[in-house]
Amino acid sequence: MKTLYLVRHAKSSWDNQFTTDHDRPLNERGYRNAPQIGAYLAARSPMPDLIVSSTANRAATTARLIAEQWQYPVENIQEKNLLYWFDYDVQPLVGMVQNTPDTVKSLMITGHNPTFTHLTNHFLKIHQFNELPTCAVVCLVFDTDSWANVGETAAQLEWHIFPKMLS
Repeated sequence: MKTLYLVRHAKSSWDNQFTTDHDRPLNERGYRNAPQIGAYLAARSPMPDLIVSSTANRAATTARLIAEQWQYPVENIQEKNLLYWFDYDVQPLVGMVQNTPDTVKSLMITGHNPTFTHLTNHFLKIHQFNELPTCAVVCLVFDTDSWANVGETAAQLEWHIFPKMLS
């Protein structure tokens, strides 16, 4: 069994018009939601073996804030520019997941919409979600021992959590 946590970054700030998209920080709500989601995950789910994030500031910060709640070493979070992806074509991200070493049993990746909504639906083989809200986490389980096989058959949706569900 392989477990994949798909995380859309927390709410970002649009306050500074001179900040590039890649460098945009979280806003106040994002800084509040990410640790709340992280605490929820830490209380209910085993810590992932590997966390990989988009290089964008808002995604990397979300990954760190969630990881801290799990007591996952933030220095072990890998950042990949490939996850800074906003396309409907999910194949590059599917390929990244499929290339994960099989010693990793559970993987968390943090990135952006619309890609993460489409990636979730792609793995589920149905249109389950119209749009993942900011700081959403979807937990998918694959009945395989190899990441290379992920995506061949439908994933099982174990659970999902959105910040509004914690209110």
